Parts: sequence; structure tokens; C-alpha cells
Amino acid sequence: MNDLLTYGILAFTSFFTLINPLGVMPIFMTMSAGLSAKDRAKTAKKASIVGFIIILLFALSGQVLFKFFGISVDSFRVVGGIIFFIMGMDMLQARLTTVKLKDSEVKEYVNDISITPMAIPMIAGPGAITNAIVLMEDAGTIQRAGVLIFALFAVVLITYFILLSSSRIIKAMGETGNNVMMRLMGLIVMVIAVEFFFSGLKPILQGILGH
Repeated sequence: MNDLLTYGILAFTSFFTLINPLGVMPIFMTMSAGLSAKDRAKTAKKASIVGFIIILLFALSGQVLFKFFGISVDSFRVVGGIIFFIMGMDMLQARLTTVKLKDSEVKEYVNDISITPMAIPMIAGPGAITNAIVLMEDAGTIQRAGVLIFALFAVVLITYFILLSSSRIIKAMGETGNNVMMRLMGLIVMVIAVEFFFSGLKPILQGILGH
């Protein structure tokens, strides 16, 4: 029992740190600021479900998918870094909230941002996916595997509720506050992007130069 509890705490804390729901929220806020509360809730729900399914699939399939497609986690980091950087640039120039959507475009926009970048790579990022693969390989028993899946579900559920609360924050801050926050977050996202990019590029270059 103590072993399961220890493993559960490890799984929960590592997923919470890597998914970082509080870090996901400002990006979600800026990208969904032009949506109604109902559409924002729909986006948060879809992003959370898709993110959970993707991490779970990688946890259950282990290294098989990566090996089958010849993908490395480092390559995933490089691509994630590029996506983050482009997103950060848009945020820095306050492009995301200035987009006024027509009613006919809202559904498509919700579908677009809920999958990329919210589900991938914000929730199901390289860190969370790698963590899921490693912890599942270490699980050894069905009980520990069940605890791992429950810990992942708990973190994604917390992420969903944090994203839902962003509606009230957006309303309180107003348009000017959102624009200021978006520019600040743009800088932070671009820094994260550079870290992602080079943390993935370094092992790839070392591998090439090593040969």
C-alpha cells in the first residue's frame, strides 16, 4: 500500500510539474479571449480530453510508436519549440485577441486551438509524454499502472478546472489588461520555446557529431 501511495505521489507531482496547469492558463486565456464563456468552456473540455487521451496512448504503447515512426523525443521538443516561438511572437504583437470571429468561424476556431496548441503541445507536451512512457515502463504491476493513469487523470481534471476559471479572470481584467498580459506572456512563451528547441537540438547534434 505504501509503495502504491509513493508511486502515486511521484506520478501526480511529476505530471503536475510537467503539464503545469497554471502555466497553460495564461496562454489559454489569451487565445480564447474573443470567445464566449460557453465556447471557452467547450475549448477547455476538448483540449483536456484530447491531451489526456494522447498521453495515455503513449503511456500504454511505450516506445513502440516512437520506434515505429522513427521519432525521437528530442525531435518532438524541437518541433514544440518552433510552435511555441511562433505562438509567442503572435502573443507579443497582441494578434491573438484582436481577431474578431464571425459566428460561423467560432466552431472551427474552437476545434483548431483545442487540439493545437492547447492539447498538443501545451497539455500533452514532450515532458508529459516522456514521463508517461518512463513511469509506465517502471510500473511493473497492473495496480501501479492503474495508479499512474488515475494520477494523470487527476492532473488533467485540475487543468480543466483551472482553464474554466480563466473566464472570470478575463472578465475582471478587461481588454487592456488582457493585451498587457498577453504581451508579457508572449515573452515568457518565447523563452520557453528557445529552451525547448535547444534542449531537443543539443542531443541530436551530439548524436550526429558523435558518429
